[in-house]
This record gives sequence, structure tokens and C-alpha cells, in this order.
Amino acid sequence: MTIRLAQTFIATDDFDKALTFYRDALGLEVRNDVGYEGMRWITLGTPGQDVEIVLEPALADPNASPADRETMAELLAKGLLRGVIFTTEDVDGAFERVRAAGGEVIQEPIDQPYGVRDCAFRDPSGNMIRINQKK
Repeated sequence: MTIRLAQTFIATDDFDKALTFYRDALGLEVRNDVGYEGMRWITLGTPGQDVEIVLEPALADPNASPADRETMAELLAKGLLRGVIFTTEDVDGAFERVRAAGGEVIQEPIDQPYGVRDCAFRDPSGNMIRINQKK
């Protein structure tokens, strides 16, 4: 039996800005844009890869308390929620493309002691997005 990753979730507070970042700057394809019972989520993926990223509100649980929603929104605004790590065969090229598209740079490409060259951005909601290349 093999278990494979199918989806991962990233919190967003602005779907339109998130689309500009994930679709236009990173080059992900939109696979689904769903409105359902007052909620919205967007599913994106890399062309040719089954794993999907789901953009959703900071706390999508309909049973969450208002206090929990406020706490999650505050954590998102502070940039304290983790994002995802992408991999590429050209991290410097990816960095330049995302920076040229207006991505907020956290770290320019550097060689890491653990065997990758990587860079980091914040998405429009504050999530940290890393892009790496194996050395």
C-alpha cells in the first residue's frame, strides 16, 4: 500500500490577490474555484502533477468560534502560518520571475548547508513560500 500526498491547505484572506501570486507569479494552474454555502476555496496545482494546493479562509471550520477565527486571522496577518515548499531545477530563474511579479522577498537565493539552494517569499496573505533546488 502506498500513501501519497493529494492536497495541502494554505490560508488566505484575499482570494484575488492569492490568485495573482499563485497562478500568475508561480505559474500554478487553477483546477477548481468553488463557492459553497457562503465559503470559497480555490484548488491549484503544478501542470503534470497530481498534488493540489487548496487556498481557503484562515479558519474554514464552520463550527469554529468567533474568538478562534479572530486568533487565526491575527496569526495570518503576522505571517506566522507556514506555507509550502516548491522545488524547481532553476531556483534563480524562479526567484527572478516571482520577484518581477511583485512577490515580497524574504530571502534571496542562497546555498543551504543541508543540500539545497533556496529562496523565500511571503504570499499576499503573509504565508511563507519557499522555492528550492537540489544541489
